[in-house]
Amino acid sequence: MHTTLPRRFYADADFYRAELERFYFNRWICAGRADQIPNAGDYFTRTLGDESVIVARGASGALHALFNVCRHRGTRLCERTEGHFADRIQCPYHNWTYALDGRLLAAPHMPSDFSKDDYPLHRAGCELWDGNIFVYLGQDRPAEPDGQKPLRAQLADLPERFAAWHMNELRLGHRIVYDVKANWKLIVLNYNECLHCPNLHPALNRLHHYLGADNVAPTARYCGGAMGFRDGVETMSTDGKRRRAYLPGLGEAQRQQVVYFAIYPNLLLSLHPDYVMTHTLWPRAHDRTEIVCELHFHPTELARPDARIDDAVEFWDATNREDWWIAEQSQAGIASRVYEPGPYSEREALLWSFDEVVRREALSS
Repeated sequence: MHTTLPRRFYADADFYRAELERFYFNRWICAGRADQIPNAGDYFTRTLGDESVIVARGASGALHALFNVCRHRGTRLCERTEGHFADRIQCPYHNWTYALDGRLLAAPHMPSDFSKDDYPLHRAGCELWDGNIFVYLGQDRPAEPDGQKPLRAQLADLPERFAAWHMNELRLGHRIVYDVKANWKLIVLNYNECLHCPNLHPALNRLHHYLGADNVAPTARYCGGAMGFRDGVETMSTDGKRRRAYLPGLGEAQRQQVVYFAIYPNLLLSLHPDYVMTHTLWPRAHDRTEIVCELHFHPTELARPDARIDDAVEFWDATNREDWWIAEQSQAGIASRVYEPGPYSEREALLWSFDEVVRREALSS
C-alpha cells in the first residue's frame, strides 16, 4: 500500500533548503507571462531562496533573465516587483549601469585598464513556451550546442498537448497573490485530487462531479487530467454559465471540460473553455508558500464594452481560499510529533506519483 511522505519532507527547515536546491534550482520554473512585459524596458522580478532575478524585455524585444546582483559590490539592483526601466538598469549604490541585456555600460571611478566587457550581469536561463516565461537559476546547465539546458526537454509533450488553447494570444484579466502557511508540496497534492471537493468546495462540487477526473499517465515532469461538467454547466464560474466566447481553436470535447495539470516544479495550469488560469508557486520557507494566481482571457473578450470576468475571478478566489485553508491545516497536523505516513486510496494515484518524484530527488542527493 502506498503511503504519504515522512514528516521531514514538510516540517524540516534543513530538508526544505536542500530540496529547494534539488527541485527548483535544477529545473526550469515558470516565472510569469510575456504579456506582463510587452514593451522594451518593462520588467518584473522573482525571488527564490536567496536568489532574485530580473526578467526584462530588451530594446530588440528579446526577453532576458538577469540575476539581481551588481557586479561591483554585490548590491541588489532592483527592489520593486515590477516596473519599467527607461533604457538601462542602474545600481542605486555607486551607479554602475547596465543595458537591458545585462552588458555593463558605465562603471564610475574604475582604473584605465578596467574592461567593462568582463563584468556583465550574470544571466539566468530564459525561454518562452506559448506566452509563459520560464527561467533556469541553477549553476549547472547540461551543455547543448548553444550552452543551454532546453526547456523543451523538460516540457516533453505538453506544447503539443495544449496547443489548441493558444495561450500566447491570451492577456491577463486578474491577478491575486496569496501567502499560504503551508509547504509547497501540499499545494501540489491538493490540486491533484478532488476527493475533498464535496467537503470543502460546495460551489465547485456543483459544477464538477468529484469522481469524474480522466487522468493521463503521470510522468517525472507533470501529472494531471481533465474533468467534465455536470449537466447544464458551461464553465467554472459562480453560476456555471459561460459569458465569453469559446477560446478559438478548441474542439468540441475541449469545450466540455477543464484540463488541470501540475507542471513541476511550480506551475499549476487550468485550461477552461473560455479562459486559462495559472498558479505559480514560490516557496518561502518549509511551511510557507507565496502563490500567484492569474486568470487570462482572449483580448477580444477583454475589449468588449460589456466584458465580464468577475464571475470566474470570484469563483476561483473563493475556491482558492478554501484550498489554502485546508493546506494550512495539513501543514499544522504534519508538524505534530505524532504524525506518521498514512495510506493513500486507489483514487489518489497522482498524489503518490508526485511523492515518488520528490522521493527520488531526495535519494539522489
